[in-house]
Amino acid sequence: MSTAAASPSAAARPIVSIAIIGGLFFIMGWFTWLNGPLISFVQLAFDLDVVNAFLVTFVAYLSYFVWALPASAILDRTGMKKGMAIGLWVMAVGAVAFGQFCTQRWYPGALGGLFVIFAGLAILQTASNPYISVLGPIESGAQRIAVMGICNKIAGILAPIVLGTVVLHGMGDIATQVAAADAAGKERLLNEFAASIHTPYLLMAGVLALLGVAILFSPLPDVRAERGANAGADDGKSLFQFPHVWLGALAIFVYVGAEVMAGDAIGTYGSGFNIPVDQTKFFTSFTLGGMLLGYIVGFVTIPRFISQQRYLAISAILGVAFTLGAYFTTGYLSVGFVAALGFANAMMWPAIFPLAIHGLGRLIERGSALLIMGIAGGAVIPQLFAMLKQHLHFQLVFLLLMVPCYLYILYYARRGHRVGLPKD
Repeated sequence: MSTAAASPSAAARPIVSIAIIGGLFFIMGWFTWLNGPLISFVQLAFDLDVVNAFLVTFVAYLSYFVWALPASAILDRTGMKKGMAIGLWVMAVGAVAFGQFCTQRWYPGALGGLFVIFAGLAILQTASNPYISVLGPIESGAQRIAVMGICNKIAGILAPIVLGTVVLHGMGDIATQVAAADAAGKERLLNEFAASIHTPYLLMAGVLALLGVAILFSPLPDVRAERGANAGADDGKSLFQFPHVWLGALAIFVYVGAEVMAGDAIGTYGSGFNIPVDQTKFFTSFTLGGMLLGYIVGFVTIPRFISQQRYLAISAILGVAFTLGAYFTTGYLSVGFVAALGFANAMMWPAIFPLAIHGLGRLIERGSALLIMGIAGGAVIPQLFAMLKQHLHFQLVFLLLMVPCYLYILYYARRGHRVGLPKD
């Protein structure tokens, strides 16, 4: 695959290709942003403390780190179309496992199911991000990814609301009943609550399996088969000769960590102010609403009025400002600043990804896999938050983790994305 232009057949049907990839981004957003309410779900269903409940995000995003390079190898052998179908089928298997092990209330098994779901997501991410990045000029790559982000975040807004309504409805009352029950009554209540997630995940598994079949028969071009003209480009080079992609992987690491903190950890953050769980379970949707607004603004302004690297710098500055706002306020206002980070975060991935793969030539799949590995930041940074908040005030911990992330992203926007590249 060349970064210079899209393949001929992809260029002939860009709207169809964009629509198909947009559907995949919707699926990725749906499962990614279920993690926020799932933290609350597993904490009650498995009777966990906060640190163990946050293993939901740790295991999910660690799966990206483990599977990104194997995903690249799979795509190299199968091509994008078959690889995406495989990714959907892997996710279906993981969804069945997660629902079953939740019903049995075996937490390691449930985490294993999540690990498998996100292994499938790693395949989809590794294929879809570079595909949409090269479907046109690199300068407007952020704009195209913004369209994908809108699909992703619409799913992210809907997923917590649907899970909160179908599975987590009345969770505060259930927690009160559990606290007042004897040992046998507690087990009965928790078993019933844990089993309520089984049917929704079976339905999702069925949809994923059918979508995998649909992808095989879709008109999405198999990009692997169309690389021929550029197959010899950049022979003899390795990713070590492109420091900007390594710096970009670190930017993805801190960005995803900050994104998960603002999206998945916002419920735990809100509970620090003693806000009821029946309200905090919907907070992820507020962050995703901010992200959706940010994607729309980015789509309109990039590159027509502002370059993607300058927009990235402004987003990082907003991230610092909103984090400070959250620290110096309390209650719902502080939570509002955390949700506003969704707006600041929205265009970071769409800007970082095309900047980081620029100039890689035939190394683009390996570079993409390296960037996908950076998603592990979503495992590490929230887990640090869960651990450190046991010893320090949660608002201070949030500040100390988030500000350095945004400052590094500011550096990448200003200088890091150009390191090692020839001057224009």
